[in-house]
Amino acid sequence: MYTNPLYRPPSEARSLIIQLTEGCSYNKCTFCGMYKDKPFRLRSPEEIRTHIEYLKQYDPRPDKIFIADGNFLCLSTDKILTHLQMVKSNFPSATRISCYAGPLDLIRKTSEDLTAIRNGGLDMLYMGVESGNDEVLKRINKGVTSKEMIEAGKKAVKHGFTFSCMIISGLGGDELSQAHALDSAKVISEIDPQYFALLTLNLEPNTPLYQQVMKGEFTLMSPDDIMIETYKMIEALSLTNCVFRSNHVSNYVNLSGILNKEKAAILKKIKVAMSSRDYTPEYFRRL
Repeated sequence: MYTNPLYRPPSEARSLIIQLTEGCSYNKCTFCGMYKDKPFRLRSPEEIRTHIEYLKQYDPRPDKIFIADGNFLCLSTDKILTHLQMVKSNFPSATRISCYAGPLDLIRKTSEDLTAIRNGGLDMLYMGVESGNDEVLKRINKGVTSKEMIEAGKKAVKHGFTFSCMIISGLGGDELSQAHALDSAKVISEIDPQYFALLTLNLEPNTPLYQQVMKGEFTLMSPDDIMIETYKMIEALSLTNCVFRSNHVSNYVNLSGILNKEKAAILKKIKVAMSSRDYTPEYFRRL
């Protein structure tokens, strides 16, 4: 009863996934192949009813729910509230409902909209910041500036959402590595989210960025250079009480901790891993 491919954040591994939309309403990022062959659409009421009845057979009392696919927040506020009420009424046991959030969608929503959506039962948002550097954001065709990323993130935090941000190591290539590291640290620090995930670039063949690499227009970074970039980024972060994770299958080294509280221990682990070159092998990594 799902339309594949289906994606969710790693932390939603045990959540019930309810697929209300298909694809991504933006779908222009050069590095992302998640929905390149899957047009965006809102499922019909009949499709959603059938989908929910199917899910109730297998997980009638979920603790957490993740609403798929990408960009549920691009819908009108009225539609979002209607669908949230439907989800809550069918799965009253759920203590958390979450979804992906595009920065443009957060910016477009008014304060009244976001208050209503939060009160309507949407608890947690995941936003792909990808980079805090404006040149990198331009090159990957993210559609927003670093200033707009900060605006979107702060808006979510201000309106009471539990907020998780993601950055992709290596997205600036060799040329923009340092700027990517330091500017990303600045943007994440400005937002000060409750969760921060650091993934590592791993190319998908159906993406424009893959073609750029094949043409020699983009230079991939070595594991050592990725870890140097990671060290610089974490060193420059200034966060209040943020759960940090860099233990995705795409990462060369598994890192985790509370930032800034455990920053020193995380930086030490990076140094140890680099000295022994104890990295996840390339054939195992994926984004």
